[in-house]
Amino acid sequence: MKYATIKPTDVANGPGIRVSLFVSGCTHYCEGCFNAEAWDFQYGQEFTDETIETILGYLDHTYITGFTLLGGEPMHPENQKALVPLVEKIKKRFPEKTIWCYTGYDFDRDITGDMNLRLPETNRLLSCFDVMVDGKFQLENKDLKLRFKGSSNQRIIKVSESLSLGEIVLWE
Repeated sequence: MKYATIKPTDVANGPGIRVSLFVSGCTHYCEGCFNAEAWDFQYGQEFTDETIETILGYLDHTYITGFTLLGGEPMHPENQKALVPLVEKIKKRFPEKTIWCYTGYDFDRDITGDMNLRLPETNRLLSCFDVMVDGKFQLENKDLKLRFKGSSNQRIIKVSESLSLGEIVLWE
C-alpha cells in the first residue's frame, strides 16, 4: 500500500487534535474530491513498518485526541490488509484515543453487508474504529457548514454501537 500524506496535527477530520493518514488508491472518483491525486494506488510513498512507528510517535502526546484514516479509500480491499497492524497497535497502545475512518462506501450495504468488501481484515478494522464517516462525497450536496463531513448524504456513525445493535447509530 502507498499513502499520500500524514498530518501530525489535524483539526478538520474528527474532534480535537488528531494524527491523520491519507492512504492512496480510490475507485469512487467523486466529482469535486479534495484529494483526487490520491485516487492513484501508486501515488505517494510506500507504507512500511517505519511509517507505523512514525504515526505511533506522532500519537504519543497528551494533546493528541485520536487518529483518522482518510484517502484515497482506506476500506478498499487493496488497502485493508496493510492498515490492520497500524490500527491494532494504536488501539492497544493508546486505548483512550479515538480512531475515525472516512470511507466512500456505504456502511450497511458495502462494509457490513453482502458486498465484496468484506474481508477477514474488515472485522479487525471495524473492531478498532470508534467512528466511520461513510458515503461518497457528492458535489451537489456539498455544505461547508457541516461538521466533519463534506456533503449532506454522508453519515457519522458510531461503529461498535451500530454493530452491536444491528442498526446505524449516529455520532452526535
